[in-house]
Amino acid sequence: MTRRHMVGGASLGLAGLAASATPSLAQDKAQDKAVTAPKPLQNPTTQYPQPPFKRQTQPWPGLASKMDPVPDHGETSYRGSGRLAGRKALITGGDSGMGRAAAIAYAREGADVAINYLPNEEEDAQQVLQLIKAEGRIGIGIPGDLRSEQFCQQLVAKAVEGLGGLDIVVSNAARQQTRASILDVSSEDFDATMKTNIYAPFWIIKAALPHLKPGSAIIGTSSEQANDPSPELYDYAQTKAATTNYVRSLAKQLGPKGIRVNAVAPGPIWTPLQVSGGATMEKLEKFGGATALGRPGQPVELGSIYVQLAASDASFATGQVYGSMGGNGTP
Repeated sequence: MTRRHMVGGASLGLAGLAASATPSLAQDKAQDKAVTAPKPLQNPTTQYPQPPFKRQTQPWPGLASKMDPVPDHGETSYRGSGRLAGRKALITGGDSGMGRAAAIAYAREGADVAINYLPNEEEDAQQVLQLIKAEGRIGIGIPGDLRSEQFCQQLVAKAVEGLGGLDIVVSNAARQQTRASILDVSSEDFDATMKTNIYAPFWIIKAALPHLKPGSAIIGTSSEQANDPSPELYDYAQTKAATTNYVRSLAKQLGPKGIRVNAVAPGPIWTPLQVSGGATMEKLEKFGGATALGRPGQPVELGSIYVQLAASDASFATGQVYGSMGGNGTP
């Protein structure tokens, strides 16, 4: 065979191979194009419910499923892309609010998730666990009161056992009760808020730390209240300032160990906190109306922030407080 015949044969072979591959490549490109098809822009001022809201009350701690309107945690809208594949997360307050949004997002990003909640929040918690398991991930519910150091230790132990390890800890659960005056805040009130919002993360992080390897992430939930406190949230606002502080301190302590510590700082978000004593009826009616967007945020709007802070591609972010306040406040 001459060199010309050899080159010619090879060319024909390559042409045939290319021809046979073309339909497959075309199909792949068509699928990619469908996935990345541009979505219409959404106006953030009208994307979710706006005030005025219906006056409504629930016993503490409240259920998201009984709110009007029901908050959006990303149940039908959040789409994952495998950013947390194989990760194992513990989320306190995972039955509703930002904790629920984080739990849904984490599961759809490939993580196994344990959520903590109070026993009377079981109805909401079961909805979350069903959504986690629908993604083919492990979902564990661990009810209990975070005001107990012993329970916080048991919570971490159960999460580690059930998930087969732990590398994301989200301290999100919080207590918020509106009081017009410091004279209306009882010692029992003050103690309950401090133990839920400050003692519990302290106990949980201490218990979790021996299980956290380099690359793990700890995420707190701060608030616009940390820097711009409302007069009627005297005790709650203090705890959020403390959250911001412990995040920045702990990030310096754990940075050399390869463990990142950050926080999310929401503005007014539509959660059961507001309807179970966290806001007056007058404030509830106008809730979120004073933001630049003219409405409160929905938990789903913060879900991707919790994902970003847990994902390994945010590896240089530690000691940071990521704000989501609708145009008001500073993190």
